[in-house]
Amino acid sequence: MKILLTGSEGFIGQNLQSFLKDKHQLICLDKKLGNDLLHCDLDYDVDLVIHLAGLSGVRDSLDNPADYWINNVVASHRLFEKFKDKQILYASSSTASEPWRNPYAMSKYYMEHIAPKNSIGMRFTTVYGPGAREEMLIPRLLRNDVHYINTDHKRDFIHVNDILSAIGVLLRDKITKKKVIDIGTGVSNNLLDIISQLNINVDDKRIGTMFERKDNKADISILIELGWKPEINLFDYLKENYDN
Repeated sequence: MKILLTGSEGFIGQNLQSFLKDKHQLICLDKKLGNDLLHCDLDYDVDLVIHLAGLSGVRDSLDNPADYWINNVVASHRLFEKFKDKQILYASSSTASEPWRNPYAMSKYYMEHIAPKNSIGMRFTTVYGPGAREEMLIPRLLRNDVHYINTDHKRDFIHVNDILSAIGVLLRDKITKKKVIDIGTGVSNNLLDIISQLNINVDDKRIGTMFERKDNKADISILIELGWKPEINLFDYLKENYDN
């Protein structure tokens, strides 16, 4: 199968390239490769599109809301229009469940509403693993470099390899009707419990702001019905990789 992969040089994109390259023919687009979806050539004959390109991060979106709208909504609209007759798997976010909280969440929520009928929005929860951004919580935990912790937050952390296997299932069992699917583990962990497991002392413990969800636990019932389940346990991963 010939697949157009956008955001190919990002965290999930690079891992997905390795996962798919021996099974499918990939055409990779990414800003790092000189391909800006706002104006780059999209004249490709492909069987399917996996759209991962865009801006992520709640805090940055509060400071730069226009950038998030342009890069997540406007750019995606151009891609969706071009490939509206193809199946599209696109990266949404668990934040889209509460779109009023921040511009990032709203941009993903709006993407879900403008996506073509034969598309699947993948609402990723909190992804970790090789290549994750250094400022994310799990890489900070592994470096013992956590500056503060939100005492009232729970997060459904999913390893990138489990994201890849879920995408593999969606490629195998094509869903032709427009859907939005949660991709997480179905288990949320209190952030205080995580630092306690690693015996990390964080002096700055605070209540989270209104701009972030308290709990992003995924409903993975659709994926379970398709025969998928997550394989990597967060606490096992942390214990194996923690440098103390």
